[in-house]
Amino acid sequence: AYERKCRYFCRKTNSVVVSVGYRLAPEHPFPAQFEDCLTAAIHFLRTAQDHGVDPSRVVICGDSSGGTLTAAVAQALVNRRDLPKLRAQILIYPFLQCVDLNLPSYQQNKGVPILLKERTLVLGLKYVNVDLGIIEEVFKGCHVSEDRRLKYQKWVSPDYIPHEFKTRGYKPSPTYLPSKEVCEVSEPMFDPVFSPLLAEDSVIAQLPETFILTCEFDVLRDDGLLYKKRLEDHGIKVTWCHLQEGFHGTV
Repeated sequence: AYERKCRYFCRKTNSVVVSVGYRLAPEHPFPAQFEDCLTAAIHFLRTAQDHGVDPSRVVICGDSSGGTLTAAVAQALVNRRDLPKLRAQILIYPFLQCVDLNLPSYQQNKGVPILLKERTLVLGLKYVNVDLGIIEEVFKGCHVSEDRRLKYQKWVSPDYIPHEFKTRGYKPSPTYLPSKEVCEVSEPMFDPVFSPLLAEDSVIAQLPETFILTCEFDVLRDDGLLYKKRLEDHGIKVTWCHLQEGFHGTV
């Protein structure tokens, strides 16, 4: 599926392109995929010159769940003193958080193919091996404890989505009390490897220059907008491209 895209990037940017054939869930449970991508990135950074590549010019890139993996790998590399720094990261409509599935983009695009709102959560829960029986509770936000809610509200909130993205039918969601049982089961969903938007400020502040692509008709649009804000708040240079007519999978 990605052969032509990779060849296109290679040709248009005059770059060496390495595509990671990471193991897939559910046969290989989370976080095998992240570990494979991190291993590949470390190996390439160490051996870049063997491929005629300047190690200071390595960019990592991914779309959708690949965008999640890209963000997680970039975060994992920030404190590595034994490796060259990444030149940049490219996040194409990435999935970045599982705290609030009622952000404006989730409400507006819940029925837009190919990534329906419910499908997003089903895939995410299967990925981290969490029982699908908690779907309704997660949609209500009952999986977020009070402590977590207080911590994450400074990073994940509709208040940080610019007004122009709220005009197409958005209503603030009612607040439901957390369920202790659901909070315990949902623990893996708050791992920054799964939800990179939840990484600590000390990590975010060290990330490389970033390109983010968002699509108007995509449930994940606001994940990209919120990550853009976090990066910019820490002085990271962000190039943002928004496809007004775009939808998830548009690449």
